[in-house]
Amino acid sequence: MCNTLGPPAAAAALVSLLAAFDPAALPAPQQPLAWLIALALNGVLIALAQRLPLLTPAGWVHAGILGTVLWGCLGPRGWLAVVGYLLLGSLVTRLGLRRKQEQGLAEARGGRRGPENVWGSAATGALLAMAIALAPPAQVPLLLVGFSASFAAKLADTCGSEIGKRWGRHTVLITSLRPVPPGTEGAISLEGTAASLVGSVVMVALALVLGLLPGPPAALTVAGAALIAGVGLVATLLESVIGATAQSRYIWLSNELVNGLQTALAALLAMLAWAWLAPVWALA
Repeated sequence: MCNTLGPPAAAAALVSLLAAFDPAALPAPQQPLAWLIALALNGVLIALAQRLPLLTPAGWVHAGILGTVLWGCLGPRGWLAVVGYLLLGSLVTRLGLRRKQEQGLAEARGGRRGPENVWGSAATGALLAMAIALAPPAQVPLLLVGFSASFAAKLADTCGSEIGKRWGRHTVLITSLRPVPPGTEGAISLEGTAASLVGSVVMVALALVLGLLPGPPAALTVAGAALIAGVGLVATLLESVIGATAQSRYIWLSNELVNGLQTALAALLAMLAWAWLAPVWALA
């Protein structure tokens, strides 16, 4: 079996997944049969995917648990959103990997993610998925905004960090704009910031395709997409502020915990902004 997954193959795999699932033909989320399908599907896929250089063996197991929760609570659309994030984030991590390894800037384990990375990235989304499963229908659009924003922010962070470390020409500390070496906690660059925005927009586009954004009317959906994409970038910059001001001072503030804080901030900011602006947009 090939042990690499290039961008064309990953894109083709994601498109195939998007095309293969017809939600109307599957049991509704939260039904017993949906949970059984979720468990069986994730178990089989995780067993088959063990050799792909995306996660560690333990990381794959935890990804299977996460995938089961998301399918059981949200159905295939929530599951596909996170599969898309995993593929895109892992591919971005591997861009320029050899050069980053030579400079000591590469992620550990050749970019393979472990359980701590899985939950640092997805704990907020998983909690919101469970909240959606329990919430009254009127609250679901608000919670879906938070769910989508959490993954938009995380892909924005991954793209900004990995692109900035490899191709950032002028890296500065976000709090003082003082030049610092690439990879410094709290460092930003123009290239990395642009990549963050692109990552957030791509994740929002995936959420839009999967029907995770509120609407109709279409204007409300477009406004929500723009809001979430912007929040993804803002949350990434706030994470850099946390890295520059607090992460070096507190040993317990690991990268995974900061990732969790970032996704929680993104979800909270998006939901607050949506609750405030959605009534206005709906009347526009």
